[in-house]
Amino acid sequence: MKKIFITLTAAILVTLSLNSFASTLVNPLKSYNSNRIVATYVEMISSGNYEWSEHLLAKDFEYVNDVNKTKNSRSEYLRFLKKNKGLKYDCTSKYEILDEVGNTSIAKATMNFGHFSRVDYITLNRTVDGWQVSKVVTTYP
Repeated sequence: MKKIFITLTAAILVTLSLNSFASTLVNPLKSYNSNRIVATYVEMISSGNYEWSEHLLAKDFEYVNDVNKTKNSRSEYLRFLKKNKGLKYDCTSKYEILDEVGNTSIAKATMNFGHFSRVDYITLNRTVDGWQVSKVVTTYP
């Protein structure tokens, strides 16, 4: 009886440990440079491509809409992106890296909708998981 209990306990522990390893997510963006991270961000918001957003946004991510002075956390922004998954904006997009020093980069992304433009100022930080978007400030000039 004791051997059966030990065997069952060992089997349960092995199963639990294998499940924890299986749930560890590998970051597919880890090797991307800051330029490619910005391109991925612009594609995510303009094409509704939600696929890698969990890896793209830093844990302390903050989204600020400068027009209406609202701020959103990472979880709130991820909910918004998931809700709008697949929604493609009818716009032309361009972006540029404004400055990059050490582990910090600032980029500007412009989406032109014809009768108005949306400009995102994007702050990126390099971490052990690669470059991640830590803050986005959106304006409508």
